[in-house]
Amino acid sequence: MGRDVPAISVSQQDRHAYREKVRSCLDVFARMLRESRFDTEPRQVGLEIELNLVDEAGLPSMKNAEVLGAITDPSWASELGQFNLEINVPPQPLVGDALARLETGVRASLDHAELRARQAGSHLVMIGILPTLRESDVGAAAMSPNPRYQLLNEQIFAARGEEMQISIEGAERLLTHIDTIMPEAACTSVQCHLQVSPEAFGSYWNAAQAVAGVQVAVGANSPFLFGRELWRETRLTLFEQATDTRPDELKEQGVRPRVWFGERWITSVFDLFEENLRYFPALLPLVDDQDPVAALDNGQAPQLAELTLHNGTIYRWNRPVYAVMDGLPHLRVENRVLPAGPTVADIMANAAFYCGVVRALAEAERPVWTQMSFAAAADNLTEGARYGIDARLYWPGLGEVPVTELVLRRLLPMAFDGLESWGVDPGDAKRLLRIIEQRCLSARTGATWQAEAVRAITERRRADRQEALRLMTLGYIERMQTNEPVHSWLPM
Repeated sequence: MGRDVPAISVSQQDRHAYREKVRSCLDVFARMLRESRFDTEPRQVGLEIELNLVDEAGLPSMKNAEVLGAITDPSWASELGQFNLEINVPPQPLVGDALARLETGVRASLDHAELRARQAGSHLVMIGILPTLRESDVGAAAMSPNPRYQLLNEQIFAARGEEMQISIEGAERLLTHIDTIMPEAACTSVQCHLQVSPEAFGSYWNAAQAVAGVQVAVGANSPFLFGRELWRETRLTLFEQATDTRPDELKEQGVRPRVWFGERWITSVFDLFEENLRYFPALLPLVDDQDPVAALDNGQAPQLAELTLHNGTIYRWNRPVYAVMDGLPHLRVENRVLPAGPTVADIMANAAFYCGVVRALAEAERPVWTQMSFAAAADNLTEGARYGIDARLYWPGLGEVPVTELVLRRLLPMAFDGLESWGVDPGDAKRLLRIIEQRCLSARTGATWQAEAVRAITERRRADRQEALRLMTLGYIERMQTNEPVHSWLPM
């Protein structure tokens, strides 16, 4: 999904050949599932963290190529916008001090990258949406110079046939029209990858879907976009709208969006890949040379390049991932709902909560998805994004309750039990889950801190909105660098 592509034009023949190759890959994938061809141990967890670049004033810095050149580390890569970077954190077996080692590794990498970024007059920011980002900062000129991004942009607008409307109603209202996918670059997230066995994949994906709304509510960190205060996690609705290939007529016909929560619980990972082929036309129809049938017949693990590339252009909030590592194929659930930041400690607390709850739900005798409609889980995600820590969510046995009550009473104990089942060090589990507990008790997330800080600056310094956002961003960066969890941050 993150691979480079050549600068090409796409023909009808390309699309036909690609569709047939995806179907062949899907047949091979089904055969691999039947023949138990997958690596199932060790179960591992990994992270991808997207970041923003700002200058000394806290404004977007369009220097990702220069900063990457200074970092000189292959785990770092460009993203859609020239003000974006991404770090891929090597996976760890989810046992013992894995979470502590991930945290230490991430902090060391970020500290190194920050030092190098300063050489280019930039600073790193982990935040869901950069508050100082203006609409003029996300034009076509700000796109990273990679043919993959340009081709994706062309194909999305070719499929849509008209410009896109961004319309968000929250504390304030935003209505604008765009003619590139660049507003997507405003969305920076943390993706948690959890390797699971094929047999358990359906249960873990269902569990991740069930808890997604809770994750977003207690981890919200994106209240501002283009100078307006909108949802607590505005990133979700922005991402959905900025990549929507459907004009209004296709929406009315029920055509599925590319950014998708889904529409049903599943029994197998095959369900998701099969839906990809059934519902979504190709955006990047690039055919690889490998014959997956021949590769499998020869005892090799096929790359299934077309299947994975197609999957990478369908932005499920919990996405299936097929990959080959050291000659062995494996499966991962890629959890994509959380924003970046505010600190490494907060990111690791979010990861610990997610891994623990998902394990407990997936292994429960009576699965939560047998007690809860899929529509309720989807509604929870929207409510969590809109209202954050103040959201009221549905949960079986409790009905509609404040998310803080749900987490404190039901899910935190479940998360600790789940981490214990993974074999995670109890001390690390308690330390990280306490951060989630304190967020709920204080009702403070990155989103609430940002909104409160902007109000305080506006009232105390008589600053206009843009200046208040800039000063808040500088204060956010200062606190982010301490690695003190956001619930403990002093107000501006």
